[in-house]
Amino acid sequence: MISNHDANASIHQPDSYLNHIPAHVALIMDGNGRWAIKKGLDRSQGHAHGASKLREIVTKFGEYGVKYVTLYAFSTENWARPQNEVENILEILLTSINSELETLHQQGVKIIHLGDKTTLPEEISHAIAKSEQLTENNSKITLSVAFSYGGRSEIIQAIKNMVSEGIEAENVDEKTFERYLTTYGIPDPDIIVRTAGEMRLSNFLIWQSAYSEYYFTDVLWPDFGDEDVELVIKTFSSRNRRYGKS
Repeated sequence: MISNHDANASIHQPDSYLNHIPAHVALIMDGNGRWAIKKGLDRSQGHAHGASKLREIVTKFGEYGVKYVTLYAFSTENWARPQNEVENILEILLTSINSELETLHQQGVKIIHLGDKTTLPEEISHAIAKSEQLTENNSKITLSVAFSYGGRSEIIQAIKNMVSEGIEAENVDEKTFERYLTTYGIPDPDIIVRTAGEMRLSNFLIWQSAYSEYYFTDVLWPDFGDEDVELVIKTFSSRNRRYGKS
């Protein structure tokens, strides 16, 4: 975890960090509800404000040269939340797609959905498919949205698909297995960022994060801004990634 002291110090590093930019940043966007409660608002307003930050943050990472951003928007476990909260989140997702899609497309953003589409309402599933189809040839930055996603269920589904295709055990290696993951074709995250002070993965990209760096911050997601993006970049630049080597 990066401490507040380390964060304050790291922002004064020279701009040489621009030579060491993560290709893939993954974000666990936590704290929408707590942000709303602190301000005396309904939790739904926290989710709405958090959603309104997405294009700003993705754009800012893109300005630094990050080529892949993955957002953990809704986990398989989140379906167990109160029904009215789930319905509100689904409505915000649909509104965000409809209002932001054309702008993201014009900015060269390629959109990919990670997760179980079969659990989604038809209207949302259709909107996601439309966004993927419209942006499939864009290449400036790839935005993967993990919605109704769980790392364990992704692994189980990959195994089921391999078995159904008759893959023999002796032919299974890491590269073969990765072809059956929803993230196939996307590099593993270089750094995983989690907001709101929580320090766990919560079933997010558990295969893909084997050698990822981690960045935990107390900042609530709706308050996450340009300076926080800069700190993520600078923190990554200070890490020595050995991949198990001495």
